[in-house]
Amino acid sequence: MGTRETIRPRDWLNSPWVMIALWVVPWIVIAATSHSPQLLQTIGWTASFAVMGAACVINARQCRRRHCFVTGPAYLLAALASLLLGLRILPIGRYGWGWIVGVAIGVTLLACCCLEAWFGKYAASRSSNP
Repeated sequence: MGTRETIRPRDWLNSPWVMIALWVVPWIVIAATSHSPQLLQTIGWTASFAVMGAACVINARQCRRRHCFVTGPAYLLAALASLLLGLRILPIGRYGWGWIVGVAIGVTLLACCCLEAWFGKYAASRSSNP
């Protein structure tokens, strides 16, 4: 199990305003556009998942927040899937939008709740490895 860890100053999740801007607002946009016309949903979901994915990748790189190593690529894949589904290139069926958001939520919950609980909030820094 993970141990208590000190807060890392470069972790964007420690700043409420940054967290709201980069993760909460995009999830609100996803929820708000869930039953919108396909063009609006495609734009909203693609942009939101891209913002969250890029923010997670950057956060993982700068502070090594463990769940960001998982959610970053997952959100970027969700952005791509949203774009391709919206353009009618990805044929994942009638419930495609539900699959995209369901998988994103599932990955988020598993990464945040389980991964960090089991292995700790932060991965070891590269400089501490021999």
